Amino acid sequence: MIRKNLLRRKARTLLTVLGISIGVTAMILLGSLADGLDVGYTDMLTGSDADLVLSQPQSFDVGYSSVEAEAGDALAAMPEVQEVAGFLQGYTQAEGIPFFIVFAHTPGSFALDRYQLIEGQNLHSAGTGGSRGKPVMLGKAAAEALDKSVGDTLRITGATYRIVGIYETGDALEDSGALMDLAEAQSLLGKPRQLSLFYVRLKNSQLAERLTERVDRLWPDLELSGASEFADRQLLVDVMDAYVWVIGGLAIVIGGVGMMNSQLMAVVERTREIGLLRAVGWSSRRVLLMILGESVTVGLLGGALGIAVAMLTLFLIREWALFFGAVVQAGLILEALSVALVLGMLGGAYPAWRASRLPPVEALRYEGGSLGGVRRLPIGGMAFQSLWQRSARTLLTLGAIGLTVGAIMALEAVVRGTMASMTEMGLGGGAEIMVRQADIADTSLSAIDKRIGDSLAALPQVESVSGMIMTVAIMPDSGGFFIVLGYSPSEYSIRRFTLVEGKRISGNHQLMIGQLMAQALKKGVGDTIEISGVRFRITGIYESGGGWEEMGGVVSLRDGQALAGRPRKVTLYEVSVRDPSQADLLVEDINARFPEVHSALTGEFADQMPDLKNAEVMINTISVLAIAVGGLGVLNTMLMAVMERTRELGILRALGWPARAVLGLILREAVLIGLLGGVAGTLVAFALTALMRAAPMVGEAFDPRWEWDVFVRAFAVAMLLGVAGGLYPAYRATRLQPVEALRYE
Repeated sequence: MIRKNLLRRKARTLLTVLGISIGVTAMILLGSLADGLDVGYTDMLTGSDADLVLSQPQSFDVGYSSVEAEAGDALAAMPEVQEVAGFLQGYTQAEGIPFFIVFAHTPGSFALDRYQLIEGQNLHSAGTGGSRGKPVMLGKAAAEALDKSVGDTLRITGATYRIVGIYETGDALEDSGALMDLAEAQSLLGKPRQLSLFYVRLKNSQLAERLTERVDRLWPDLELSGASEFADRQLLVDVMDAYVWVIGGLAIVIGGVGMMNSQLMAVVERTREIGLLRAVGWSSRRVLLMILGESVTVGLLGGALGIAVAMLTLFLIREWALFFGAVVQAGLILEALSVALVLGMLGGAYPAWRASRLPPVEALRYEGGSLGGVRRLPIGGMAFQSLWQRSARTLLTLGAIGLTVGAIMALEAVVRGTMASMTEMGLGGGAEIMVRQADIADTSLSAIDKRIGDSLAALPQVESVSGMIMTVAIMPDSGGFFIVLGYSPSEYSIRRFTLVEGKRISGNHQLMIGQLMAQALKKGVGDTIEISGVRFRITGIYESGGGWEEMGGVVSLRDGQALAGRPRKVTLYEVSVRDPSQADLLVEDINARFPEVHSALTGEFADQMPDLKNAEVMINTISVLAIAVGGLGVLNTMLMAVMERTRELGILRALGWPARAVLGLILREAVLIGLLGGVAGTLVAFALTALMRAAPMVGEAFDPRWEWDVFVRAFAVAMLLGVAGGLYPAYRATRLQPVEALRYE
């Protein structure tokens, strides 16, 4: 009977299944990327057969870890050690790929054994030092995705490289990147004489504890751990997992609201049928299980369709899927199917309960329309009265639109807040121009040589130049982020941090801590704090214009460079101009003189940041996904509204209403739902940002900026959902024949 009931209303069933499938598809596609990253890190860090890994503690990611190259020589000389291999990893841009991974190993490293040459030559083979670019080896997945072969050139962060070989390791992460000479990689990533970590092989595994004690005494700011343990601490994987659940969860929740709406409409339209079943002896429990079974079936169908679409999509983009290390594990499919099953149960729970509570006598007298009698308001036209009389349907539809619009608004407001904070950072330091490294994937990866800063300061138009370095560490106790900002204590730009207690830093190993982080860690002036194995004394507590800056602290520029592993490098330069009216001309001059950097007016700098551009792409992706799911929900609702009111519309047509008037009525309802959905979305957005800011340790970093066009865009999306969802139902309503409509049961 469940199958028969679902097939009777094919359109409603199909729309509900599609809404759920979109969420499941998003979960699997994004989840496969997160799983691929997880598997890739584990295989990369454990596939070298190393016993231990020496790294910088509390690093956000292996690419952010920095260890002095000299440590490898000292480590190799220790009696417990059989062999040491240095490894460097970093993120760059390459020919349209915003995040491209490059790898490098110390010459003769045992970890290079996993790189199997399948075409061309190795990096250091005779004849690879040609004139057409620097030699590089490309992973098999990267070569396929970029359509490159041996002899071709590849642009990486503005430099030209010549592909001398194609390799394969079996690890999707490594096969989607490039292998280059260590010295070249150190120069490219701005880490001279730095490596990400050292792989260590022991003479005897029982010597691990003794070596760890020796390393702790010699290098208290470094950490020796097992390869698997180090792989488990890579927080980039956790960030990807959170990203998956935010996007996939949003789509699934909206789909769940649509399912509840659909099932509730199914109960309303089948009121007489359910009453008849109760009259012939069906128990309340049996009716409840029937409706719940329909919901679970729809959920499973949506899950199965979502899995099929996701697998087909991954097949169609298999080269790019391999490039990004996408791995579809059985656990991910079971997880997505379980979510769809739970969604079916939750979405059908209330409609099933409502169906089981229908009194048989009243249900048999039901003539169509809303359940429980007509409730009219003293104000409002027919469109408003129709929405009011079917309040359950209206509220669920508003819920779908509100979640869609609210999520888009909240994300956009947070990104705009971050952009405003970056702008205030430069303006607060008195800078008219800000400078970062050109052709980078993320601003935090920017590494500008100090010589560039000296050259900028020598320009006649420049009043002063201040360098700043930024990196991220993980607090060992809380596991939260700690944003490290490095400034020279003697430069003017550090004065933009308003002290609320204590004094400014005056030298190394001192720290001004943000007020929010001080409260979270329960630290005060005079206390000490350990960051990446280095102990700092807190000299002051500050406030700043950006919430994310208060989720960390300010150290000296030299200390910041040491923590980031980038000596004599900075992330940004803030440039103060003698004549501010000439700042735009100076921007053009700097970009022409120094192609390795990108400068912009302070007010325009945030708009051109690559990481914020990527965030805008993410918002647009979420917007398309949410609008697709929300639009299906609205379409389903409006279609059910037309079907539910078939007799009512037939009476209107019999009384002389033309098709145009019926069309206008349904569209007015759709527009009204859109407007009310915009209001609901605004409330949801405020609630979501409040929840973000309430998150422990990281919440205060979210500083939403509510500007008028955010609200305009929100209401435009809400209206689009309402009108788009109402077009086909309105057209269908105009095609109703009065005689047939009056006979509708």
